Amino acid sequence: MSGFQSLKKNRQSQLANLTQQLEKSQQTNNYEDERMWKVTRDKSGTGSAIIRFLPPSDGENTPWVRLFTHGFQGPGGWYIENSRTTLNEKDPVSEFNSSLWNNGTDAGKDQARKQKRRLEYYSNILVLEDPANPANNGQVKLFKYGKKIHEKITDIMSPEFADETPVNPFDLWEGANFRLKIRQLDGWPNYDRSEFDRPTALFDDDAKLEEVWNKQYKLQELVSEDKFKPYDELKSKLDRVLGLQTTSFSAPEPTPEEDLLESVSDNYSSTAEGSEDTLSYFEKLADNV
Repeated sequence: MSGFQSLKKNRQSQLANLTQQLEKSQQTNNYEDERMWKVTRDKSGTGSAIIRFLPPSDGENTPWVRLFTHGFQGPGGWYIENSRTTLNEKDPVSEFNSSLWNNGTDAGKDQARKQKRRLEYYSNILVLEDPANPANNGQVKLFKYGKKIHEKITDIMSPEFADETPVNPFDLWEGANFRLKIRQLDGWPNYDRSEFDRPTALFDDDAKLEEVWNKQYKLQELVSEDKFKPYDELKSKLDRVLGLQTTSFSAPEPTPEEDLLESVSDNYSSTAEGSEDTLSYFEKLADNV
């Protein structure tokens, strides 16, 4: 039987097969990473939970990874991609933003701000109390957070005043639970009321601590090379989204200009979760591990 004859004979089953494939594709598009956790907010934008940041997993040196991303819309559609600056490599959006920032026009700076890279942090956590979803209690999850929570972590690790004792919030024995409190303020999620408790052991039983530690996810997998598209592919997509001609940008990468525009832009929402590259304290800590 020829391929065409087979097609004709089996055409009645094609609709069922196509429907099944459509359902699979829709499930894929709606996929949510079950490893990830986030606080649930009510209609007013308020939410709370108690979590514990966990130490580096076996074989990893730091209890966090950082990821730069871009997300903006142009005439040719949306550009939502991981930035290769995460890998300390050139990225076409960062280069183009630097050229916009340096062109001396307000319009160029405004566009650069809208297209600036955003910094996300990822850590392993143990969910202690999740009032909206009690099933999460006692679960090890991945937690994505931004500037404001990062600042609270650095503040407790490197306190401003001499009479305050530094605390490593990632420590299982002498760390601290984190009370995550979120509310809506001026249209933005606000985390100012979030705070760390007094230092205490997560559990008094080392066997329980080891069990939690062994359940952690490998953070470096979140920023592995396969999570980033090649430079040329990103450049082609950027050109298509913004309607640009294919050209080479001469700005070095990463550039001080983009770091500056990020800092200026972040000042517009200083109390909300945002983006800022301020990991110097953590980097010094990692060097001493």
